[in-house]
Amino acid sequence: MKIDTLIDADLLIFADWIIPVIPKNTVLENSAIAIKDGKIIAILDQEDARARVNAKSTENLANHVLIPGLVNAHGHIPMALFRGIADDMPLQRWLEERIWPLESRFVSAQFVSDGSMLAVAEMISSGTTTFADMYFFPEEVAKVTLSAGIRAQLASPIMDFPTLWAQDPDEYIAKATNLHDQYRHSQQIFTAFGPHAPYTVSDKPLQKLQILADELDIPIHMHVHENAQEILNAVASDGRRPLQRLADLGLVSPRLLCVHATQLIDEEIALLSDLGASVVHCPGSNLKLASGFCEIAKLLAAGVNVALGTDGAASNNDLDMLGEIKTAATVAKAVAHDASAVPAHQALALATINGARAMGLADKIGSLEINKFADITAIDLDHLNTLPMHNPASHVAYAVNSSQVSHVWCNGQAVLKNSELKTMDPAFIREKTSRWRRKFMGI
Repeated sequence: MKIDTLIDADLLIFADWIIPVIPKNTVLENSAIAIKDGKIIAILDQEDARARVNAKSTENLANHVLIPGLVNAHGHIPMALFRGIADDMPLQRWLEERIWPLESRFVSAQFVSDGSMLAVAEMISSGTTTFADMYFFPEEVAKVTLSAGIRAQLASPIMDFPTLWAQDPDEYIAKATNLHDQYRHSQQIFTAFGPHAPYTVSDKPLQKLQILADELDIPIHMHVHENAQEILNAVASDGRRPLQRLADLGLVSPRLLCVHATQLIDEEIALLSDLGASVVHCPGSNLKLASGFCEIAKLLAAGVNVALGTDGAASNNDLDMLGEIKTAATVAKAVAHDASAVPAHQALALATINGARAMGLADKIGSLEINKFADITAIDLDHLNTLPMHNPASHVAYAVNSSQVSHVWCNGQAVLKNSELKTMDPAFIREKTSRWRRKFMGI
């Protein structure tokens, strides 16, 4: 892009390659991004940038590719403290025998705060600048997120039964709406309703949520069709598959994020497409829990927006979105029996603009475009596993490791620089995490 007038910028980033995600299938070579007041104000070739941009600060990143900050569209981030504590079990046993007993004993506001610090540090270090979370004490997640300088959409959990956070659906919903009121003007903390799953929330609360979501203009984030047993139980209970029940209640709309969706039939894919709901694909977690395969090639071909999430580190066992991109793309090819399914650029879109769309934030984040927030991840491609350089998009989708993330900016502010966290203290996080490990060992 040619710039005819001088530009004042806070930061100018030079890189060998930029993948903006929008326009699609685009790689810019020897280009630069100019940032002012937290937003992208220009994307231009390096010669023009040197001649026309007056920047307070400059970063020269040779052999690097710049991509939008990654968007992790589903997780339970405080559960990072449970990483590796409940492995090699199917979903129902994993929940009933390990996770729920651990939660009932240990989860508290402090647990959520400390787990969130560990998870946010991991996500920043691997290139994530925005995440969606569904967990108890979301106000603690918000505090950590604000301090770290990134973004979150907090889907306050809602269930029929009591937990350590609330006693009944009305209390869950009241807490969710209070959280929304607290952060309704924030550009870092966004909110959603998080009904856990069709089998844990009855019709009346779901109908109330649908009305409130429309009134407050926020999404509904829900586990839907996570495994085959969920479908069997639902049909035995009232004769309907869960998604059909949600549609009958009016919940299937552009506000709905269907997390997992490993058990969709063709009619349901058409329903999601017609009504505009999104799917959040969590391939690592689905594979580890043997929950099934989300047919994302079919969904994308039908026009369904598919985003990407890690799920929690208790079931994945990491929060590495670059790893999820590779897993999503390669598993999609195998499931579709088509090597051309979900090519590299589309795989990156799952973890950026598609996540932003699912969360209702596509006007703010998810691509490197003028007037969007300067949420940017830089990846060093001068590593043996990403040489030779034939195609940077291919390397991002299939070859990079999260350790190659060198810089991360959110709102134009560095939260990771030269692979070092700038807004969080790793030694403090390690000490806190070690304390929790000792507590768990005392079980």
